[in-house]
Amino acid sequence: MKTAYRQILVHIDNTQRSGARLALARAVARQQGAWVAAVHATMPSYVDLPYAPELGPIAIAELRQLDESLVRAARDRFETALADGGPRATWAVVDELPTAAGFLQQAFYADLLVLGQYDAQDRDGSRVPPGFVESVVIGSGRPALVLPHSGELPSSFDTVAVAWKETRESARALTAAMPLLQRASRVVVLTWGKWHTHVRGAHLDLANLLRLHGIDADIQPQGEEEPADVGELLLSRCADLGADLLVMGCWGHSRAREWVLGGVSRTIMQSMTLPVLMAH
Repeated sequence: MKTAYRQILVHIDNTQRSGARLALARAVARQQGAWVAAVHATMPSYVDLPYAPELGPIAIAELRQLDESLVRAARDRFETALADGGPRATWAVVDELPTAAGFLQQAFYADLLVLGQYDAQDRDGSRVPPGFVESVVIGSGRPALVLPHSGELPSSFDTVAVAWKETRESARALTAAMPLLQRASRVVVLTWGKWHTHVRGAHLDLANLLRLHGIDADIQPQGEEEPADVGELLLSRCADLGADLLVMGCWGHSRAREWVLGGVSRTIMQSMTLPVLMAH
């Protein structure tokens, strides 16, 4: 019996790329029989201005009108996208700071999040804070489908690569990805390091676990030693495989009230060339 997502939360900002995120979220929803919730979450325009507290009430009012016009434009694009008669979606707006906290509160109630890679070149356009994705992925504990900020996105996840390591992060990501893995045409598991079993007799392993879920995976060991640049190698192997999706655990920790990603997670988040399903 196949598992399925039932509620998908997609992040909307002020860019055209939000439309691609919404389209992919609805494509997954169509496959899974899920609902889609679209939540617009951006920073107010006055936040980045120098001496913002000293701005007069007229200037603040004008900036708020600008933000409201951007939200209306995003809502119009959202409504236009729904005109195709596909899966329906609800609309909401985070209207309080901090932006990530408002979205995070909604993330707890979703089976899957659909987020966009941070684009440093379009920060003013998106109005999304730099650490938004990290804060949501790590803070919510919910699986997140993070989409690259540029390039064409796949219409479906036919070939899926799984980065596997015997850690809780990898295990959570694998479980979270089951609804997609069960519907993929090909699943390839990439591993580094030696696998040891510490039990005698019949033991559990990854291939058998996936087989029990109806997934005939191709397990491909990549070497006994995990290289320092494993993040770049993962992206390279995904390109070689023609993968539509990479599934991996997300490593991170809190430092000075910010979420800091581990090395591999950081590399993937900065350099992704395909959608990545992450779980912390």
